[in-house]
Amino acid sequence: MKSKILLLIFAIGSLSLSAQERLADKFFKNYGYIKAAELYKEVLKKGDTSINVLTRLGDCYYNNSNPKEAAIWYGLAFETYDNEDISPEYMFKYVQSLRSKNDFEKANDWMEKFMTANNNSGFEDFDTASIEKFQKLEDSEKNRIVKLVNLPFNSKFADFGPFIYNDLLYFTSARNEDGKIYGWNKEPFLDIYQVDFKKDIDNPEYGNPIEVNADGINTRYHEASLTITNDGKTMYFTRDNLDGKRLDYDKEGTTHLSIYQARFIDGVWTDVYQLPFNDDFYSSGHPALSPDNKKLYFVSDREGGFGGTDIYVVDIEENGKFSKPRNLGDKVNTPGREMFPFVAKDNTLFFSSDGHINLGLLDIFKSDILNDENAEPQNLGAPYNSGYDDFAYFNNATEEEMQAGFTGYFSSNRPEGKGSDDIYSFDSRVCEKVIKGVTRVTLDNSVLPGVKVQLINDVGVVIAEVTTGADGAFEFEAECESQYTLIGTIKDHRKDQKEILTDDSNDSNVPSDLFLEPLVNDNQIVINPIFFDYDKAKIRTDAKYELENIVDVLRAHPEMVIRIESHTDSRGRDLYNMKLSDKRAQATRDYLLSRNIAPERIESAIGFGESQLLNECANGVKCTEEQHQMNRRSYFYIVKE
Repeated sequence: MKSKILLLIFAIGSLSLSAQERLADKFFKNYGYIKAAELYKEVLKKGDTSINVLTRLGDCYYNNSNPKEAAIWYGLAFETYDNEDISPEYMFKYVQSLRSKNDFEKANDWMEKFMTANNNSGFEDFDTASIEKFQKLEDSEKNRIVKLVNLPFNSKFADFGPFIYNDLLYFTSARNEDGKIYGWNKEPFLDIYQVDFKKDIDNPEYGNPIEVNADGINTRYHEASLTITNDGKTMYFTRDNLDGKRLDYDKEGTTHLSIYQARFIDGVWTDVYQLPFNDDFYSSGHPALSPDNKKLYFVSDREGGFGGTDIYVVDIEENGKFSKPRNLGDKVNTPGREMFPFVAKDNTLFFSSDGHINLGLLDIFKSDILNDENAEPQNLGAPYNSGYDDFAYFNNATEEEMQAGFTGYFSSNRPEGKGSDDIYSFDSRVCEKVIKGVTRVTLDNSVLPGVKVQLINDVGVVIAEVTTGADGAFEFEAECESQYTLIGTIKDHRKDQKEILTDDSNDSNVPSDLFLEPLVNDNQIVINPIFFDYDKAKIRTDAKYELENIVDVLRAHPEMVIRIESHTDSRGRDLYNMKLSDKRAQATRDYLLSRNIAPERIESAIGFGESQLLNECANGVKCTEEQHQMNRRSYFYIVKE
């Protein structure tokens, strides 16, 4: 493979540059994207075109909201390496970057490749958790907190497809262990059940499930996925195609699904019959009604569709007849499977699909296609969707309930459930947070204006940025139960970084002052100690990370000249330590020179050995490694500003 050839070509260069790449990685990990990008490019110039360098360069710009640059580096990574060598996560971000720069044709091409990588991954090599987070960024329900509950009446078998009418919750279940066993999954055949339901957003109550068996709704075979008209008089549901009480087969011996209708007469469901657009040669199922009950949506694998199963619609005419089925088109249907339609009170279509961009297997989508023929579907994201099958969305909340908080339902086979499929309720309510504070100086808590403050989300993307004014104040809108990083930076100061975890309490304010430490103090550039390993003069990665503060100060003050002093601990002979400290001073100077600091700006780099110890650890005194390390240090004195 071409990637292996490239890795061989650059093997020697990669080994020699690994320390600098580690330094870039350290800045990247700490959200120093500008510095990390600079260092990665230095690594790149010297021959290391590894996947890590190219994709991290893309991430530096993606996370800093620069899609044009991000697309360049992601694109180079995919040009250089085979697609299967790079995580599909980067394909996703490449697509997003291309879309942001309006390169939709190329974005669509890479979306197809992303979907192929997703579907072929088997979820072993695919970072589903990461994609969940990216999908969450596009969730339209901003400032809402969603709580999931596995319903108490779920069984060890399949339970799915809830539908509520008045005080009854209907659902599909395979819990009838006395019934016929379905050979495909070794569970009982599906039946329709009902359970008493008391609606309460804080504490809904559910009774004991009983089988809906009035006048033959349930048979020895499959019944599932129902919907009921607004007046409660008509039910549409899915059943195995029956000829009387026996299964009806096509010429290949396959039994298909059909949609049936039942009437509620004298308190029971009766008068069951097949709808006329069913057929022995394909399946129709998963019925759903429009809010005005004038249209019936359903799923079918009939000829002329776009893929495995598509969503269709028929008009319900006043005489009770049905129009010819119409396919909802390619804005909804794909070469994959579209299933389980549901139409909310505002005419929003919800459905499940594995053909649109997803987190894995079936995901729940919503679309405004019934109001706008050009509308694109939107993935609901986490927590509604996961790396497993998520389907059969239901929500009959009113507009007022939607504003105040509402409860809806969906089904999933995610592994934390009780059975093969479970029904989950979700409680969604508005919850807002404001992260606010003041930028201050560490020495005296005085206000520090002009600080760039960035808010970074849990996947490392800078989602907001402000520069503080004279009062040092800043504030950001945030979401509840979310993780953020807050960073403040300004010239000649060490940045301050805070991790923030918001809760779901009613208190919206999250106070978070930032405190920045001056790097220039009198005649010194003061940084954390530059430590060396025992008996070594090599600059460690942690030391390079600190030395970048010196680089930043010198770049900010082009006329500044410094001198470097280096010190050792007392172990070893005095003369040897003097030479060792001199080597350390020279190594420190050489690192600064390697970062394009002019030689004349470093007046001298001198070692003082063990002549200026900071503690009692002199010759013959027993000390810990930490005490000795305190004496292995460097100072940076300003001799000209």
